[in-house]
Amino acid sequence: MDPNSFPTKGNLIIAKNSLALSRQGFELMDKKRNILIREMMELIDQAKDIQTQIDETFSAAYAALQKANLEIGIVFVQQIARTVPVEESIRIKTRSVMGTEIPLVEYDKKKNVPTYAYYSTRASLDEAKAAFDKVKELSIRLSMVENTAIRLANNIKKTQKRANALKNITIPKFEALTRDITNALEEKEREEFTRLKVIKKMKSQ
Repeated sequence: MDPNSFPTKGNLIIAKNSLALSRQGFELMDKKRNILIREMMELIDQAKDIQTQIDETFSAAYAALQKANLEIGIVFVQQIARTVPVEESIRIKTRSVMGTEIPLVEYDKKKNVPTYAYYSTRASLDEAKAAFDKVKELSIRLSMVENTAIRLANNIKKTQKRANALKNITIPKFEALTRDITNALEEKEREEFTRLKVIKKMKSQ
């Protein structure tokens, strides 16, 4: 038997304190869950908006690329494409939002300079390059937003489990313990009061 369940005033104080802490913990978990859900819903809206921008920019980029292929030739465009360096400037950092590690993706926009001479190409190639650069930037933003939303969703699940455990297990347990100890102490007090009355009556006789 748990010594903390014995009907004593000390155990009653411990049970009441534990109950108060459990209720406070549940309130904090519930607030945290609501904040995380609100953050995640905003990120989902952002992701939809970025995806729409990517689709539109991709369409514009391929239209400009098709025009460049017609104007300066597919072979020449392919040769220029081979001169584009591999993207190595992307850096991933993290920040904490209510205990969730959120990725921060950065990259060097200055490295997006053309690898071809303007005099040997047409404006359509410049338009295609600019559009594909924008697609890259939007894709980086989308990856950051979607990754953040996934991590927040996982944290929401954990927070919900803890809140449910407090609400359905811990709080009822300490409520029942507080009630049982209180009832037992009150019963002892009644017995003590009755005993004292009997003793007092016997003395008076």
